[in-house]
Amino acid sequence: MQTRRIGRTGLSVTEYSFGAAGLGGLYRECTRDAALATLDAAWQAGMRYFDVAPFYGLGLAERRVGDFLRDKPRDAFVLSTKVGRLLYPVPEDKVPDYSYVKPLNFDVAYDYSYDGIMRSVEFSYARLGLNRIDILYVHDIGVYTHGAARNAVYLRQLLEGGLKALAELKSAGAISAYGLGVNEVPVCLEVLNRADLDCILLAGRYTLLDRSAVAELLPLCEKRGTSLVAGGVFNSGILATGPVEGAHFDYMPATAEVRQKVGAMQEVARTMNVPLAAPAMQFPLSSPLVASVLLGTAKPESLNRNMALAGHRFSADDLAAFDPYTLVAPELGDAPVRV
Repeated sequence: MQTRRIGRTGLSVTEYSFGAAGLGGLYRECTRDAALATLDAAWQAGMRYFDVAPFYGLGLAERRVGDFLRDKPRDAFVLSTKVGRLLYPVPEDKVPDYSYVKPLNFDVAYDYSYDGIMRSVEFSYARLGLNRIDILYVHDIGVYTHGAARNAVYLRQLLEGGLKALAELKSAGAISAYGLGVNEVPVCLEVLNRADLDCILLAGRYTLLDRSAVAELLPLCEKRGTSLVAGGVFNSGILATGPVEGAHFDYMPATAEVRQKVGAMQEVARTMNVPLAAPAMQFPLSSPLVASVLLGTAKPESLNRNMALAGHRFSADDLAAFDPYTLVAPELGDAPVRV
């Protein structure tokens, strides 16, 4: 599998990478055997970049990723995890519902400060059972997660201390790169205008359907030498399932407008004789700013099905045919739908 460089660092990652949220039991249980089988399928497919976070299964996903990678040659893969949430133990009947099924018995406390980030890294080393982490992402900072008032507090923690911790870790050689791991564009712009970042893991905002990152963030990333890792390329599933009943967009049931837009995209895909998921997977890689497309699953068969779609090749003109700002859903007449 081809690789691309992260920002201006010497670190390169495979164009397709593995996102481990599902291994923590996101929305449905994932057994240890299924988790390791899925990771093995990713490895066999050529993926050598693996992303995880303390939040995924409240520590469970980090343990499983570490178990899988521990016997692999250390220079054969790239590993990222996240900071910003500290785990603390709670009784089994006090574990909050964060949409993880059978997580470990922990809850989370947000902490984006210097000390919080340093503690988070040490805890991740212990859960992973590994002695090196390549990339650290500041996880879920922004109004999208915290609301305006709380985010102002957390953003101040990050800017006044957290970023210093990350810079020190990189300077010491403990990590090779750092950035943000978020679901929204505004906080990326705010931080990137005030600090250098090597990379941003952006979920769902640079996809075939949602181009929120195009107008401001991509030009700023180019100016600052910052790479994007594109997550959530199926926009919570609708670009994989199509506009079926119950399809989700942006973690919620898709609106009629979005379903109609995706239906129009699906028709374009049919004229190319490909599933809609194929251009959805490959669209972000059309930008040289994107270092990798992150694919998450907890099933080997899903991983293999997705990787089979990587065999399709699309020209710039092919991908332009899916532009959500010009594509017209037949049911809506001549009015393009903006998402």
